Amino acid sequence: MRSESYNFDLVVIGGGSAGFAAARTAASTGLHVAVVEGGREVGGLCILRGCMPTKSLLYASELAECCRKAASWGIQVRELEIDFAKVIQKKNSFIGEFAAYRREQLTDGDFTFIRGNASFIDGHTLEIENHRTITARYFIIAAGSKIAPSPLEDLDRIGFITSDDALNLETLPRSLIVLGGGPVAVELAQCFSRFGVKTTLIQRSEHILKEFDTDAAIALETAFQREGIEVITGTRLAGASAEGGLKKVRFSKDGIEREVEAEEILFALGRVPNTHGLELDKAGVETGGGRILTNERMQTSAPHIYAAGDCTSPHEIVHLAIQQGETAAHNIAYQDNQRSIDYRLLLNVVFTEPQVAAVGMTKKRLDTSQYSYLEAGYPFNDHGKSITMGIQEGFVKIFADPKSGKILGAGAVGPMAGELIHELVVAMAGDISVGKLAQIPHYHPTLAEIWTYPAEELDEQISKHA
Repeated sequence: MRSESYNFDLVVIGGGSAGFAAARTAASTGLHVAVVEGGREVGGLCILRGCMPTKSLLYASELAECCRKAASWGIQVRELEIDFAKVIQKKNSFIGEFAAYRREQLTDGDFTFIRGNASFIDGHTLEIENHRTITARYFIIAAGSKIAPSPLEDLDRIGFITSDDALNLETLPRSLIVLGGGPVAVELAQCFSRFGVKTTLIQRSEHILKEFDTDAAIALETAFQREGIEVITGTRLAGASAEGGLKKVRFSKDGIEREVEAEEILFALGRVPNTHGLELDKAGVETGGGRILTNERMQTSAPHIYAAGDCTSPHEIVHLAIQQGETAAHNIAYQDNQRSIDYRLLLNVVFTEPQVAAVGMTKKRLDTSQYSYLEAGYPFNDHGKSITMGIQEGFVKIFADPKSGKILGAGAVGPMAGELIHELVVAMAGDISVGKLAQIPHYHPTLAEIWTYPAEELDEQISKHA
């Protein structure tokens, strides 16, 4: 495919998870590839400010909580002390290793790595900082995302921390208001609460985790409230102020205006595509709602330009970003053998305690779709292995086609839900029916065997109506 009229066959804009996956895939096919990265640090959101640092801090907070709960088992942990500076130091050591490895991958010679912000001059030309230009026959935009702007001028005036800032605090605030109810907000709310920070979470919708089913959200809200996290939902932000070393947030709920105060405010109301400055219009790339529009082959409105990751996907999930990047690169390299993205196995995990996970169709989506379905579930507090762990809430559930028994989706709230959900991912990927899932041997006592109970119930329902 290599064309001598361009500097490169393919230029990938962005060196995060999607961009690296795209570049690696394209280079393996023999394409002449360059990656352009303009971020202050190299590594991408997942490594630097997302998955890896948050999970490191969550694990540390989980250890602290285990120490608090140990007394109920007759194990005394006297005078629990949290050295937050050392927690951050430990986290930074992990992230430093991950980032160093990604830098090595980006500069190992498989493709050209160029540092600097890029913008389109025309459909085949990029201007890099310092007026350098490069040309390519194809492009993949994998520019990632950035923190969404705040909805209140008052917040900008009094100041707040973002999820990026929260991962690098040197000291803990005594109290914290978390604005938001998505995965980032709830994970950090529980994390800081377990580090001893008095935490209040304020959410606009009626429940947290609005992308999940309501029963999952309620189970997590119950767990939060039991841990001492105040959860206030169904709100509308009205203003913010600062007085006497405290920051205050005003909001209305049920028509009544309220106010809460804390030392710090964590703004966790989402992220937006990081496409500002790319001059996409000059390349003929259309956007919608800020996101780059693509078809199922990850192709934009400009046929030679593709996009992948957070700047285009409605699902800000790393494994999907990687899949999108690989799909885009494959389709550029193999024009006669195109691949499409399939979101049938859409997977979501929230790493709170209890963990929340889902794959495929949720009840919310099924109820607004044309699908007929059956549903069955089973609680963790009636399951042998989880009872020995002292689990008080949570469940698993499966949705199945009423005739074939095909699994349409599944959800889990409870211990290791993020791991357990993968059993249903495999079942759905292999088109295993609920009847077949129920017959698969599961060791006892394990958490995984809980899936057999709803599978058996659904199989019985289907058999009765066959």
